[in-house]
Amino acid sequence: MPDATAVAPAWGRGLYLITPDDADTARLIRRVEATIGAATLLQYRNKAADAARKREQLALLRPLCAARGVPLIVNDDVALAAEFGADGVHLGEHDGDPREARERLGTDAIVGVSCYDDLARAGVAAKAGTSYIAFGAFFPSATKPNARRATLDLLRDSGAFGLPRVAIGGITPDNAPALIDAGADLIAVVGGVFDAPDPVAAAAAYRRCFD
Repeated sequence: MPDATAVAPAWGRGLYLITPDDADTARLIRRVEATIGAATLLQYRNKAADAARKREQLALLRPLCAARGVPLIVNDDVALAAEFGADGVHLGEHDGDPREARERLGTDAIVGVSCYDDLARAGVAAKAGTSYIAFGAFFPSATKPNARRATLDLLRDSGAFGLPRVAIGGITPDNAPALIDAGADLIAVVGGVFDAPDPVAAAAAYRRCFD
């Protein structure tokens, strides 16, 4: 097993902002522009969009992220990440091999893997050269109401792999500190920011959890 002391990545710790399923491209860009200042990473995820809409949205998100110095990660789709020169890709359990993703995107690419509630899967991901491992849902989530549930012990135990850890699922600024104390380097959020009455204030509140 790798040494438990992780080398801090260049992109650091903090809020991992994930885009909502928004069919209105202009509105999505406005929402991201308003909140990206608090983000460490931005993941483009739009399960409701067709291929043309995804390309339309990524074509605008890519320069926005570059201008703000926030790495852009594409959810599930290595080919789309490569097409737009994204900084990385996030892979679920049916989205391909992290090794193949890195070969396609380059040695400096951020390749993240969802490990859900599975420590063994995290170990396999670590051996495959993954950049970070993600666990959750930790709390009930409106985005994925039927998601498997992860525990704080799982988050702590996964520190043995020496990789940055992402926590996701129903996380609020109130419950995030417990996850950070257990070892989460990044808190991934969709609705907690974009469905909030004041998304800018919500994003800032998540960011402050790391202060």
